[in-house]
Amino acid sequence: MDDGWYRLAMILTLFIGIWQGPIAIIFRVFTDKEPSWLVAANYLPAPWCYIVAVAAGAFAFVVIAVLETRRKRAVAQTSA
Repeated sequence: MDDGWYRLAMILTLFIGIWQGPIAIIFRVFTDKEPSWLVAANYLPAPWCYIVAVAAGAFAFVVIAVLETRRKRAVAQTSA
C-alpha cells in the first residue's frame, strides 16, 4: 500500500471511531432518537453503551496509530 491508501484508511477509521464513540454518546444523552446501525452502541442498556462507545473511540485511536506507523515505514522504504 502506498501513502494515499494509508491516509484513506486513517480518515475512514477516524470517522467511524468518532461516530461510534463521542457521537453515539451525544445522541444517547441529548436526543430522544431510537438507536440505529449508525450509533450501534446505543442498542445496549445505560452503563454499557457508554463503555462500548469509549472503547470504540479508543480502538479507532489504536488502529490509526498502527496505520500511521506502517505508513511511515512504507514511505521510508519507497524513498530508500
